[in-house]
Amino acid sequence: MSDEMTRVARRSTGPEESARANRIWWDGAADEYQDEHGDFLGDSSFVWGPEGLTEEEARLLGPAERLKGARVLEVGCGAAQCARWLRAQGARVVGVDVAFRQLQHSHRIDVNEGAPPVPVSQADAQHLPFADASFEIVCSAFGGFPFVPDARAAVAESARVLRPGGRLVFSVTHPARWMFPDDPTPAGMSVVQSYFDRRPYVEEDRSGRAVYVEHHHTMGDWIGAVAGAGLRLTGLTEPEWPEENTAVWGGWGPYRGRYVPGTAIFTAEK
Repeated sequence: MSDEMTRVARRSTGPEESARANRIWWDGAADEYQDEHGDFLGDSSFVWGPEGLTEEEARLLGPAERLKGARVLEVGCGAAQCARWLRAQGARVVGVDVAFRQLQHSHRIDVNEGAPPVPVSQADAQHLPFADASFEIVCSAFGGFPFVPDARAAVAESARVLRPGGRLVFSVTHPARWMFPDDPTPAGMSVVQSYFDRRPYVEEDRSGRAVYVEHHHTMGDWIGAVAGAGLRLTGLTEPEWPEENTAVWGGWGPYRGRYVPGTAIFTAEK
């Protein structure tokens, strides 16, 4: 939770309020996030979610030869760990993130590695600053998609910048997780809210201003968004929690991960 947060609300928020709130939150939380999760994510590694499934294992973006020379956009890139891995595979990659502080961490990693900087830009997943049909691949590993109020509009925006034959792959909190409290222990195994309640989770400051917003969309909402954008859903991956992963990440952890899916990864083509 944000240091500015004084109360939690369940209320609707529009695109502008959601983007502003999450820009505020991620700018403030970026240092702690990178300190806590940086080792798990790696400086140049593509991890799809808390289960630890990597793109090197899953190849959801396609075979290695498809990445070589491909124009790739990472949405919600954070410190550009995934983008850096993609570049090492030969892709021509650019990352965008709503939080400037996250992009400063990307620069920090580039300097520490002595590598040319990964091209990054501050931008909202709802308004990508690129021309139509600019990329062969658009990807997002828990990037902007969990934080958008309109799933259809966000998927359509990513589809807009895809070239014909291009691929969109994105991971989000598994929609079933919305029913459970944010507790990875046995106490978090009880259903406490309706799967169909789409009111977002909102943290507010003293003036009632949103300082963090997370949106829930059902599995049907996401599939409908993919179809509505003119894309063909080609895969839905629900990673199982591996025995060797003992890390706890918010509401994700080895106990609940054995019973309840924590991540959903959608693969679609244009």
